[in-house]
Amino acid sequence: MGDFGAPPVIPEELRQYNSYVEDPKWQRKFSAIWATAAGIAILCSLPYFVHAVKSGRAFTSLFGISEDWSGKLYAPVPTVAEKPVRKRRRTPVVWLESIVSLLRWTLPGVELSFGQMIVIIGYLATILICSTMGADLVTNSNRAGFMALAQLPVVFLFATKNSVLSLLLGPGNGYEKLNYIHRWAGRGMFICATVHGSLWIRNHIQYDLPIMGQQKETSGVAAFSLLCILVLTSLRPIRRFLYQAFWVVHVLGFVAFFVTICYHTIYAAPWIYPPLAFYGLDLAMRLLRYRIKDASLVPVDQNMTLIHIHDCDAGWTAGQHVRLRVFFDGRISESHPLTIVNAPPSTSCIPSRSLTLAARVRGDWTRALNVYAREEQARLLEGQTSCCDKENTSVFVPVHVMLDGAYGGCSIDLGSYESILLVAGGSGATFTLGMLDDIVARCVKLGRRNGERTRRVEFAWCIRSFGCIDWFAPQLMAIANTAASSSSFDLHISVFVTCICNPDAIPPIPNSDVTIFRPSVTALLRQLTTPPSVSPSKSSSDPRSSDVSSIDLEDVGEEDMEALTERAIKSKLPWVGSGGGVGVCASGPESLIREAQNAVARLGVVRGREVGGVGLHTELFAL
Repeated sequence: MGDFGAPPVIPEELRQYNSYVEDPKWQRKFSAIWATAAGIAILCSLPYFVHAVKSGRAFTSLFGISEDWSGKLYAPVPTVAEKPVRKRRRTPVVWLESIVSLLRWTLPGVELSFGQMIVIIGYLATILICSTMGADLVTNSNRAGFMALAQLPVVFLFATKNSVLSLLLGPGNGYEKLNYIHRWAGRGMFICATVHGSLWIRNHIQYDLPIMGQQKETSGVAAFSLLCILVLTSLRPIRRFLYQAFWVVHVLGFVAFFVTICYHTIYAAPWIYPPLAFYGLDLAMRLLRYRIKDASLVPVDQNMTLIHIHDCDAGWTAGQHVRLRVFFDGRISESHPLTIVNAPPSTSCIPSRSLTLAARVRGDWTRALNVYAREEQARLLEGQTSCCDKENTSVFVPVHVMLDGAYGGCSIDLGSYESILLVAGGSGATFTLGMLDDIVARCVKLGRRNGERTRRVEFAWCIRSFGCIDWFAPQLMAIANTAASSSSFDLHISVFVTCICNPDAIPPIPNSDVTIFRPSVTALLRQLTTPPSVSPSKSSSDPRSSDVSSIDLEDVGEEDMEALTERAIKSKLPWVGSGGGVGVCASGPESLIREAQNAVARLGVVRGREVGGVGLHTELFAL
């Protein structure tokens, strides 16, 4: 047989596009890009992670809440001389926090901050480039389908409560802070699936091919239908008002989606293994963190129920939350996130072995829990004949609970800042109260043994009625009394009530003021960082006194709110100094969080270097 030479080479412009060879390359490019971005974020967080490891906060809650059997946590705390602290912070840290402040701007009605929007825009732009570069989607839309599959690892990595990424980013960067990427990755996946499916249907109609019938087409339509259900049930109104239905549909929907997508294409399998691994790790870590404990319910009033979980000594840090199941009235299947009110016993001003949670009456579960606690409390008091005994609300209602956690926490170390502003709205005080308990104990009770520089704390709490003060009055009194015993630590508590009702029901919390109006976070922050013309000494007024004042707001415009806030707290706090940094923690409704973010962004840009940098952590009480 003769040698006819090498076969002819088909010109590049005449070659048929092989999507099953080229498109997986773009999947790998996309994966390399988002993995590199995650690696950069980990490297940027490395100093904070190392600091958390040295302070013992990094792995505290890794294996769940624990009980101290040795009794070491309750040995008498020796008197420790306060360590000298440097007032000025390092210049690189100050510059970095000032730059980060630019990324905290938030627009009204937008869930994302400016920095989060940059992340999402970059993510969507990467999807767009990888989906369209060198691909003719109209004639062959496989590229969009491949890109939809490539986003499955991203969707699950940022959705699981226990992930390696959250651990490496350090405390306070849990799933609740990264969940926005999960939501937008799911939307990006839906967009790619829509492009892929709609263009294939167009081609089938153009060439008169059946859309349904063959396994590939039928399973593809089924997979896309399931994806549509998942996206529609993930909308914010559904999450907020029908969370249990959303959760069930989400879990069952993705199981069905995985099955149908594997029937649709053999190229789906490699992209399903990573999500299964992420979810499997999450389930394994949850099994390690589950605890069944004895607890007591205390209905403070018809709007608040305190839950004291006994024999919980360690395994959490201040500001974290747990997912709680309370075994009452057959409602054992409902799990709800609740923030821990107190700090661990080793760093707490409240002498107790209990982990305290607060459930404000907002939905059917919290309402049923409050009703059950009040009814059981009344039943336990039936045998008492004294009227005063019948009015005793200290009778605890015993229950069994299941804990999953702890999760979350504060993303900044308050001990690194000289001045601190803790601002909360309503039940958002559960977070700021835990942080206040922790920082006061570290600076006063433990003598700044880890070099805490905090000298000045303003605790601002916005509530609707005076009766809400009773929710956490005992905790506030214990913390304020501890702070008053130190001459080098200044704590001031400001309670802002938005309606006038029963002002005589104000407990005597040391060094506190109660004012009737809603404050401006910008003014609170300015007053904290601006030295007054005359700085009163701490001994000039009784630190154990509280003051009640009222401001008429009928003719006050929004532009005057900052001036009113400054007037309400004017000269209440002595000036400590500048250059030591300001730490801000805000928790509560979305409007309060947005106002705090913008106030910190403005301060960081305008006066960040002067005050020594500004750190911010927010806890949004919304789904």
